[in-house]
Amino acid sequence: MYLYNSASHKKEEFVPNHPDVVKMYTCGPTVYHFAHIGNLRSYIMEDVLEKYLRFLGYNVKRVMNITDVGHLTSDADEGEDKMLKGAKREHKSVMEIAQFYTDAFFDDCKKLNIKRPDVVEPATNCIDEYIKIITKLIDTGYAYLAGGNVYFDTSKLDRYYIFNDHNEEDLAVGVREGVEEDTNKRNKNDFVLWFTKSKFEDQALKWDSPWGVGYPGWHIECSGISMKHLGEDLDIHCGGVDNMFPHHTNEIAQSESYLGHKWTNYWVHVAHLNTADGKMSKSKGEFLTVSLLEEKGYDPLAYRFFCLQSHYRKNLVFTWENLDNAQKAFEKLIAKIANLKPDDGAVDEAARAEYRGRFVKQMDNDVNTPNGVTVVYDILKAQANDATKRAMLSDIDAVLSLDLLAKADALRERNARAAATKSAEFTVIAEDGAPDEAVEALIRARADAKKAKNFAEADRIRDELKAQGVELTDIPNGAKWKRV
Repeated sequence: MYLYNSASHKKEEFVPNHPDVVKMYTCGPTVYHFAHIGNLRSYIMEDVLEKYLRFLGYNVKRVMNITDVGHLTSDADEGEDKMLKGAKREHKSVMEIAQFYTDAFFDDCKKLNIKRPDVVEPATNCIDEYIKIITKLIDTGYAYLAGGNVYFDTSKLDRYYIFNDHNEEDLAVGVREGVEEDTNKRNKNDFVLWFTKSKFEDQALKWDSPWGVGYPGWHIECSGISMKHLGEDLDIHCGGVDNMFPHHTNEIAQSESYLGHKWTNYWVHVAHLNTADGKMSKSKGEFLTVSLLEEKGYDPLAYRFFCLQSHYRKNLVFTWENLDNAQKAFEKLIAKIANLKPDDGAVDEAARAEYRGRFVKQMDNDVNTPNGVTVVYDILKAQANDATKRAMLSDIDAVLSLDLLAKADALRERNARAAATKSAEFTVIAEDGAPDEAVEALIRARADAKKAKNFAEADRIRDELKAQGVELTDIPNGAKWKRV
């Protein structure tokens, strides 16, 4: 299996650090508002990666943080705490906001078949871990106190920018329009590890620390939470491309300075979901949530299907027309699978293994979900019985998580009930009072043929009945017959 590593800018063979477990960390939501579908694209693709690792036989331990403190409205450690902003908006406490939007996030995940990580840790649970890390960084000269805050000193690093080739001057933090420069910083790319003084004085959540009463910076959270649950090294760290700088850059800086060695082997970043106007966000235009998709009549799994049809490292453009096309394609796919008979013979295990191998070949190439979805269509065209095709689809859907067989079975049952209802509505009357099941079955088959506009078949059945001495008279919603 090969993954594109954002830190090395190339595909690398995946080799875990430990034989017994793959340690995977994914940046979780800041729970001050609903997640929009752009956020959820990242979680869908991270879910696919985790499930594919399990599909290959790896034991995976996946950890996700919940940011309920410390994430300011500017990633450059400026502005208002997002959680406090949400609390003011809805006239609730920060913890009430955090609980409500955490629950809402996982409700959305459930609708999208995103597995809950093995460990979900709120940032507010790990204050002691942050203090431990920050204390050592101060003691070893990687951090300093200024203006009441603790800052990480980026000048101590041989290399600060990990995910790009920018020079120090190219990514000046805190000097763009609308953001006041923090004059406490020794270097403009230094970042806050602990606040006791911020640009606002009404921070709701504060804790005692060696540096005064305050709260952690956003970046220290993921380092502390991952080390608490996954130890001193990670196999895979995931997130959206917007986390690369400064968040993941700062995570690496503080974690490796604290640990004294490489921290994460593979960095996996999911590209943006864009609208026609650019990057999707909560502050621009219509707030696109899973609930809104449902209100407009879309199946949430049609959105998952839409995401899987594009490689995770390519920007994906959302329009209602594109989602319409994805939903139609998804419905057609389910309809084709519904035509497979569940008990159609024994499963051909050799054919099953062949198509599993085809799927693995595509997914081993940097989790290529578009080609993985293509294998689903190849299965439907395969020279195999229906039972084998269903087994193949079940295998692959353990990763894709589109509920292919469950949705197909439900559709088949609905169609069968509808057909039975329609058939029952068609009345057959034996005028001579002597019902004949064989004759009446032919009469109903003729009615079905007419409804399907197969008039040649309807005429053939009528001629067959006539040859049996049956005289047929059509009536509204039925037919009368008698022997002559």
